Amino acid sequence: MALLKDGNHTAVTEFILLGLTDDPVLKVVLFIIILCIYLVTVSGNLSTILLIIVSSQLHHPMYFFLSHLATVDIGISSSVTPNMLVNFLVKQNTIPYIGCGIQLSSAAFFGASECFLLAAMAYDRFMAICNPLLYSTKMSSKVCIQLVLGSYIGGFLNSSSFIFSFFSLLFCEQNRVNDFFCDFAPLVELSCSDVSVYVVIISFSAGSVTMVTVFVIAISYIYILITILKMHSTEGRHKAFSTCTSHLTAVTLYYGTVTFIYVMPKSSYSMNQNKVVSVFYMIVVPMLNPLIYSLKNNEIKGALKRQLSKKILS
Repeated sequence: MALLKDGNHTAVTEFILLGLTDDPVLKVVLFIIILCIYLVTVSGNLSTILLIIVSSQLHHPMYFFLSHLATVDIGISSSVTPNMLVNFLVKQNTIPYIGCGIQLSSAAFFGASECFLLAAMAYDRFMAICNPLLYSTKMSSKVCIQLVLGSYIGGFLNSSSFIFSFFSLLFCEQNRVNDFFCDFAPLVELSCSDVSVYVVIISFSAGSVTMVTVFVIAISYIYILITILKMHSTEGRHKAFSTCTSHLTAVTLYYGTVTFIYVMPKSSYSMNQNKVVSVFYMIVVPMLNPLIYSLKNNEIKGALKRQLSKKILS
């Protein structure tokens, strides 16, 4: 039952997710593609985490952050993909009111945590390249743990603003969400209460996370670029810059889509465009990150070869 009488209002008890398409043939095609992407995402990120754990040569701050980034990527993808796959198989995909809130808050938590982790990784590269003599002191295990905990606390605070706003909204009779998951923008369109305060809260929370982390990343890379340009050795420049390429690629992919969804004016693009970008940001990017770091990082490739050689010899 989707509606429940409550005094003068008819309260919504569940939502109907409209998904990406109504075409039955396209649903099958998308189911196969997204299932494959999800399997690659989970297996790729789990492999990255396990490789960092078992390889002593990867027990450095950069890979400590990378293991948590891989964990968060699994979380982002898992918060929406399983339900999305179900949507392709059933005629009408419903999600309970509480389940919708949980999905929204989990996506907000993992999304913000990824932003903070990317900023922490930029700071790590700044310390490694600009202050190499102080690196082991400034990036001690204690500092790394504090940065990771700070990332998760930032994710929790962002998630709290989303969950507070969601449960403060009043939904009357409309319960058809024009998206493949419970995102805040389509939910606001369904609300029959005044949403202005909650839109400001969400905009402030998501905007603060984006601006703070982009500022840290930008300042870190400005100093990194200045330090690299001052290097006299071409080999030194290449080596310093090569340690940043994977991170820069991941940052560009992630923040490019986040900016499109949360920063650009809603009038400048359609809801269908928003769905496509959301798929890329929440499903494709988490799959690409382990590929980016494994293909562009010689230490990870070397560690993987050594572990494979051990397995073959044993």
